[in-house]
Amino acid sequence: MTTDLMAAHSSVVVIVDHQPKLMPAIHRGDDVLAEAIALAEFAKLLGIPVVGTEQNPRKLGTLDCRIRRHCDAVVSKMHFDACADGLLSEIADRMQSASSELIICGCETHVCLLQTALSLLAAGYRLRVVASACGSRSPRDKQLALDRLQTAGASIVNIEMVLFEWMRTCEHPHFRHILAWIKGRPIARPSAGIADV
Repeated sequence: MTTDLMAAHSSVVVIVDHQPKLMPAIHRGDDVLAEAIALAEFAKLLGIPVVGTEQNPRKLGTLDCRIRRHCDAVVSKMHFDACADGLLSEIADRMQSASSELIICGCETHVCLLQTALSLLAAGYRLRVVASACGSRSPRDKQLALDRLQTAGASIVNIEMVLFEWMRTCEHPHFRHILAWIKGRPIARPSAGIADV
């Protein structure tokens, strides 16, 4: 597991399958989608490459347009593991440094996100999974997947960790804009675990 801070200059964002026909079935789907949209938007604002995936788009629809417009590439796939349909080459084309790390989120956490993330770990990437932008129909399924990914070597993070580590300082030119968004976010219920964040 990596213990160093995330850095904007070495990050690539991967957003897995936030699709219109899938999201209504996802537990707290609106919140999950809002976090993924924000991740894509702020990555693009900070000059960080974004790669999206969409599962069987003919049946499930394309990636949500509010995410898609920030993507440098979108991989349409039939495998649950996006690496089997070309994700690795799209990431490699957008790596900004030899030490690139992946910031990833997706749906469903225990299926497409899990299989894709395990393949990315096997390919040697450092992986940060943004839990608040991941979703499954069942919170239990999401938690099991996050636990398995953490055991496999991924770091489980939230979007605020990502944004503050990307910026590093309150003197960052986009700090006030990002802080305003953070202050406007709904706060999770006190009893919420990772699965509900």
